[in-house]
Amino acid sequence: MSDVFCSDCKRHTEVVFDHSAGDTVCSECGLVLESHSIDETSEWRTFANESGDNDPVRVGGPTNPLLADGGLTTVIAKPNGSSGDFLSSSLGRWQNRGSNPDRGLIVAFKTIATMADRLGLVATIKDRANEIFKRVEDQKSSRGRNQDALLAACLYIACRQEDKPRTVKEICSVANGATKKEIGRAKEYIVKQLGLETGQSVEMGTIHAGDFMRRFCSNLGMTNQTVKAAQESVKKSEEFDIRRSPISIAAAVIYIITQLSDDKKPLRDVSVATGVAEGTIRNSYKDLYPHLPKIIPTWYAKEEDLKNLQSP
Repeated sequence: MSDVFCSDCKRHTEVVFDHSAGDTVCSECGLVLESHSIDETSEWRTFANESGDNDPVRVGGPTNPLLADGGLTTVIAKPNGSSGDFLSSSLGRWQNRGSNPDRGLIVAFKTIATMADRLGLVATIKDRANEIFKRVEDQKSSRGRNQDALLAACLYIACRQEDKPRTVKEICSVANGATKKEIGRAKEYIVKQLGLETGQSVEMGTIHAGDFMRRFCSNLGMTNQTVKAAQESVKKSEEFDIRRSPISIAAAVIYIITQLSDDKKPLRDVSVATGVAEGTIRNSYKDLYPHLPKIIPTWYAKEEDLKNLQSP
């Protein structure tokens, strides 16, 4: 129940919703304040695993502007009873024989959705990846290429464009067997095709080391204080000319910050959590070492603590 102003009682009173009739009734005087209201909740309380073939839901999914018919196709179900078996089965066979121009797109969109869910990506990234794949597919030039690598590359580009970048290794972990090299080639191919379509270079977005910090720190189970110190350190490191990839710098900063804390993380654990090789982290650590007094926050570590760090 909730409070609504009643015209008879001249004040706010508690009301009762009669869902069967669609009426809103004042609980004190019984006046019907609103009638035939529309119930916007689900029509049926359905559990797909328990419903079997008799699913009472009478609505479909949302429209998809990337499909030719908006995704509002009609699927003829298999017959359940004895009456109408011949008619229904014949219609079903004819529907299967008919060519659906969007069949390949539907399968591709489902694959992208599965990869996005496994990476915990938001719907906007998934939609952007679908749009990129549709634009590439419309050019009819991707025939014979590795489909899994193309879909993974679309997801990688979408993450970059939505300022939520993922490493190629992270994308590769959900790419159904596509290798990093195949995804890299597919990415270059897609960027080239989209550039030919628009007549200008494709904006991919800039990757910063800070984009990966919170996720990498979470993988290592670091405390809020160490995460904050790592984020500040990475931001400071951008002021120096350190010619390493943002992912390598992020991994090296995390390793340094953990060595300055009570909960020290082995280099192998940092390598596994970030996907950066141990040798690469060591080399990045070596490049960062001369600048540590200006990179590490003074509230987190003193100069004596930095001197006690193992030199690269």
